[in-house]
Amino acid sequence: MTNEEYRIPSRYSKAFSDDDLTRLAREGDSAAFEAIMRRHNQLLFRTARGIVRSDGEAEDVAQSAWLQAWRALSSFRGHSKLSTWLVRITVNEALGRMRRKSAQIIPLEAAMISSDDDMQSALTEAPDHGPEQSVERVQVRALLEAHIDMLPEVFRSVFMLRAIEEMSVDEVAEVLDIPAATVRTRYFRARALLRESLAQDIDIAVGEVFSFAGERCDRIVSGVMAQVRSEGLCERD
Repeated sequence: MTNEEYRIPSRYSKAFSDDDLTRLAREGDSAAFEAIMRRHNQLLFRTARGIVRSDGEAEDVAQSAWLQAWRALSSFRGHSKLSTWLVRITVNEALGRMRRKSAQIIPLEAAMISSDDDMQSALTEAPDHGPEQSVERVQVRALLEAHIDMLPEVFRSVFMLRAIEEMSVDEVAEVLDIPAATVRTRYFRARALLRESLAQDIDIAVGEVFSFAGERCDRIVSGVMAQVRSEGLCERD
């Protein structure tokens, strides 16, 4: 399911730009903010997922980021795209959680020398030794997700934003606050690490990794809007 297929409140169709919706949301229109959320929810979830490596934690990060965005919406001046501003908030929230938890990042190289038989089998099994193609696609997707999770965080966050969300080098540089040259270097290094471990083309089903079902989108939206209303942050629905 693509972002465009997610339900958007009926009175705010795709014809409304982000600027239009932002202006309405600033005036306290919660339906406009919900439309913004549904338009960019997958982007924020995938951004968070690329850093925290947990679906549940990524949902929490996305929900917290949306609440921060709502509270700070009046400070958004449009100097960058709304999506870029939202991703920056999400990245900061996710990295902050990682620092607080002192989470251990598992380098891909560590997995290569793991004694786990299943891990070694997944790393070394030739593609043509797998099951039938219809099942193989699902397994490749799961395997690719697992190996993205094992990338060091500095490579993983860049890979998620560049390869999966297809953000430009300049956009990634802005949200991660690193030079564009560093983005390019980390992205190519991430791809090289994945190729080395998988021994096959990483572009297979890359657009489908960390799927974002409508139910998850609805869950995040419902949680945020309930909090927004409880705090009295919106003037009308």
